[in-house]
Amino acid sequence: MTDPAAANPCETAPPNRLNPPQVRLPKLVQGAAFAFFRRQSMRHWINRHGHIFEINVAFFGRSVIVSDPALVRLMCTTGAEHLVAVQPNIGNLLGPGSVFALDDGPHRDRRRLLSSPLHGQCLKGYEQMIVDETLREAANWPENREFRILEPMNRIALNVILRTLFGAEEPEFAELREILPSFMKLGSVMAFVPRPPFRTGRHSPWGKLDESRRAIDRIIVALIDRAEADPTLGERRDILALLLRSRYDDGTAIPRRDISDELLTLIGAGHETTASALAWAFERLRRHPDVLAELAREVDEGGSAFRRATISESLRVRTVLDVAGRRVRSSNFNLGGWRIPQGRTVFVRIADIHDNPEIYPHPERFDPNRFLGTKPAPQTWLPFGVGSRRCVGADFVSAEMDIVLRTVLQNFRIQTDAAPDEKAHFRGVAHIPKLGGLIVVNRRR
Repeated sequence: MTDPAAANPCETAPPNRLNPPQVRLPKLVQGAAFAFFRRQSMRHWINRHGHIFEINVAFFGRSVIVSDPALVRLMCTTGAEHLVAVQPNIGNLLGPGSVFALDDGPHRDRRRLLSSPLHGQCLKGYEQMIVDETLREAANWPENREFRILEPMNRIALNVILRTLFGAEEPEFAELREILPSFMKLGSVMAFVPRPPFRTGRHSPWGKLDESRRAIDRIIVALIDRAEADPTLGERRDILALLLRSRYDDGTAIPRRDISDELLTLIGAGHETTASALAWAFERLRRHPDVLAELAREVDEGGSAFRRATISESLRVRTVLDVAGRRVRSSNFNLGGWRIPQGRTVFVRIADIHDNPEIYPHPERFDPNRFLGTKPAPQTWLPFGVGSRRCVGADFVSAEMDIVLRTVLQNFRIQTDAAPDEKAHFRGVAHIPKLGGLIVVNRRR
């Protein structure tokens, strides 16, 4: 394996092998392995070919798989003249105004715009709202009876992002809460499937997505109209107000359609993956009484360091997004001495980096202490993606997870037992606990 600290990763590639080794299986077999047996297949191919190799799968075509931290570090610092957004991606579902669909200057400008309200001091303004949403949802949790934590976490995360985007509770939120879960569940799968060239019926997957999207756009347009008519728009701190106030360098406003696409992007990306990550955290705690006992002790003493380390370890050992992709724009892109032709997709295999025993000794263990008082190298801990397309809301998600977990621990005791680990279920974009993160709780008196 390439040394992550190598000064010149280009020197590590074998001089007589400029092209990554190829998996020699029929395309259909490779596609099935990538779609349905990814974890096992990737481990087998890494053992056989090393930490960079090429596969050929449906939708993405010939693609290079990378799980070498030194090569990932190079990708993190490579500019848009070489690497751009992978195609297809979820921007095909969310619209051309989504940050997922943008490249070059428009992508950089949008990220800069969105970074401010999702980082730093702004996060403190959302803390009480996250506490309130968690307590409201947890008020109806059963005691001494097993229940799925995924759906409650989904509702908390959805309510938090709606209030972050639009400010106070709006009458239209109830309809959005009805439409969005099914839209994102179906859309996460269909976003990577090319739309057929012929007209599809209203009962087809594309017809259902189109109908839901029209309903979502109608609601968002109504919220935009209300915000524009608000005399206090200039003082509002919600993200919709920020988008409406923003101007390009030539003084023009962001088009309404782009605002609608971006708001839907933040809603979808801002609650699905957060809920999945929280469900995995609770799934892990049920099976690790020592970790849970230390968390309970710390929360009673007002600390947070071990809790943050636990979140980092949970995101490592149960990664929600297992790959991050880029498309090669330049001709014969050189990745550490490996020649990657123009048009190829390059996938960073996040899950295999997180499971690498050379980086994380005994990677199968759930051990928050490995993150206590230390910060991992960016190319070795990648739950939020890679480089310039890393999740713009990563700080927000981490803070939200911390506040939700703290609030639950302050108000509930989570029962532990020797239940078998829940397997991962792939839903097109995110990996979730197959049983929904089953837990049993008691209220603290």
